[in-house]
Amino acid sequence: MSSARIDVLRSMTEQNPRDAFARYGLAMELVNSGQLEAAAEEFFTLIRYNPNYAAGYFHGGQTLEKLGRIEDAKKLYQEGIVVTTASGDDHTRSELEAALRLLA
Repeated sequence: MSSARIDVLRSMTEQNPRDAFARYGLAMELVNSGQLEAAAEEFFTLIRYNPNYAAGYFHGGQTLEKLGRIEDAKKLYQEGIVVTTASGDDHTRSELEAALRLLA
């Protein structure tokens, strides 16, 4: 998407690094603009600050797959399964399990 939107989201995350909504939005915008390495780093940062942000594990894993980092994607999916099991997020857990099975 637009670099202006990325700039706004990046500014928001600089002002508040723990802002999960802005960090996730930035990561997704980076994916959409083809900046996959930067997106992967944002997903890792998102999870570091917000370890229960389930979508970060799924979309982070998808991004790692696009980068050919399959073992890293598997690890992220596995971590997400643990988190979503503990939080009772059955929907995201099933998505993570399906993604992991496809890589097996």
